[in-house]
Amino acid sequence: MSANPFDWRRMPFLRLASIAALLFLYAPLVVLMVYAFNSNKVALIWDGFSTQWFVKALGNTDLQRAAINSLIVAAVATPISTLLALPAALAFERGRSLPGRAFGEALVAMPLIAPEIVTAIATLVFFEAIGLHGGIGNVILAHVVFCIPFALLPIRARLREMPRDIEDAAHDLYAGRWQVFRLITLPLLVPAIVAGATLAFVVSLDDFLITLMVAPAGATTLPVYLYSMLRLGVTPEANAAATMLLLVSIAAVVMAYAVSPRGTAKR
Repeated sequence: MSANPFDWRRMPFLRLASIAALLFLYAPLVVLMVYAFNSNKVALIWDGFSTQWFVKALGNTDLQRAAINSLIVAAVATPISTLLALPAALAFERGRSLPGRAFGEALVAMPLIAPEIVTAIATLVFFEAIGLHGGIGNVILAHVVFCIPFALLPIRARLREMPRDIEDAAHDLYAGRWQVFRLITLPLLVPAIVAGATLAFVVSLDDFLITLMVAPAGATTLPVYLYSMLRLGVTPEANAAATMLLLVSIAAVVMAYAVSPRGTAKR
C-alpha cells in the first residue's frame, strides 16, 4: 500500500507564514499610498487628508517630461519585444530539436537569470564599445532586449497548453503552414500575446537600473526622476508620483491577468 502523497498545503503555520510574507511585501506600498494623501509638507507626519500633492505632481513639468519619456520607451519597446518573442516561442515549442537549442533558450532567458545591475553595466559597456549614442533610442533598444523574456513566457506557456491535434488536423486537410498559423495558431495565441505585451510594458515602464545606466541627458524616465527626487529626502510630491506609477502598473498587471489564457485549454 502506497503512502499518501505529501501535501505542502497542510504544513503547520503555512497560512500564517504566507500572510506574514504578504504583509512584508505589500505593507510598504499601502503606507506609501496613504502618505501620498498627507496634507503636511513633511512626508511622514500625518496632518490630514489632501490631494494637493497629486495636483502639484501633475503640474510638475520635469515630471511630465519624464513620464512622457517612460511612455514613449514602453510604447515602442513593447510591440518590438513582443514581435520578437512570438517567433522565438514558436521555434522553441513547435520547431525542430536542433543542436544548440538549449543554449539558445538559455540565452533568451538570460535577462531573467542575470542580476539586473550586471545586465545594465554590460549594456552600457556594449553601447560605449560600438559608439552607439542614440539618445532615447539607446533606452528603447536596451528595454527591447530586457523585455523579450517577459513577453515570451505567456506565449510559450500557451503553446505548451494548446493541443497540437488541431494544427495536425489542419495539415491533414491540406492547409499550408502559413494558413495554419494565421487561421488557427495565431487566434489561439492572442490572449497570451496580449498578456505578454502587457507584462513587457510594465517591466519597461518600471525599469530603473538599466535606464539609469544607459539614459543620456534629456532621456530621463519616470523611475529615474523619482530617484533623483528622493535623494534629498522623501517628499509628499514624490509619494504622489510614485502612487500614480504604482496604480498604472497594477492596472496593467490586472489587465494581463484578465486576458491570460488560464483555463482556455479546457474549453
